[in-house]
Amino acid sequence: MKTLVICSGGLDSVSLAYSVAARGELSRLVSFDYGQRHRKELDYAALCAKHLNVPHHIIDMRPIGAALTGSALTDDIDVPDGHYAEETMRITVVPNRNAIMLTIAYGIAAAKGDTAVATAVHGGDHFIYPDCRPGFTEAFDKMQRAALEGYADVALFTPFVHRSKADIVTEGARVNTPFAETWSCYKGGAHHCGRCGTCVERREAFHLAGVEDPTTYEDPDFWIEAISNRNDA
Repeated sequence: MKTLVICSGGLDSVSLAYSVAARGELSRLVSFDYGQRHRKELDYAALCAKHLNVPHHIIDMRPIGAALTGSALTDDIDVPDGHYAEETMRITVVPNRNAIMLTIAYGIAAAKGDTAVATAVHGGDHFIYPDCRPGFTEAFDKMQRAALEGYADVALFTPFVHRSKADIVTEGARVNTPFAETWSCYKGGAHHCGRCGTCVERREAFHLAGVEDPTTYEDPDFWIEAISNRNDA
């Protein structure tokens, strides 16, 4: 088994890379520059590839990202504060992003002789990202098998799709993922802001998993308020 891992440099994908590497199946990392304001995440993906001693491909999708307008991740729109599962977080959707990335990753895998493409989509993504849900990943895998029929046999590997972010932290800890060397914050500042949806979800996941969070947050306690507001809604 030779598995290509799509790696943003975030906690989920870096943990996935370390998990696949622990099984001796990691072939390469593929990352995407789509003009995201938190582009610094790619530096963490590069660091992951260096530590795991595998090739790292960074695909320039900036012209495509520029056409996928309306997202707080790529446009001059404020990233909202609050829990990841709140309706306001829909502004962080980049239309069809994962479908585009997966299509490119499958092509690279087929060209390089890899047998699987792994992505770290998880249960917490299902609220707002349609291209992270099981229905999408299952249909996409079927489509790509048809697209590559007779040329390459590449499967989609989504071990976290029915699991929580806390489960990912637990798995990451098991395989000694360097959590401090991952980047989640959508605002892309000097430190994690602690207030955007992905920071709140990250902090909550470490708490639920009972694993020490090594992350420096600008607002380290906001997550408690955000979770409380979500539970009261």
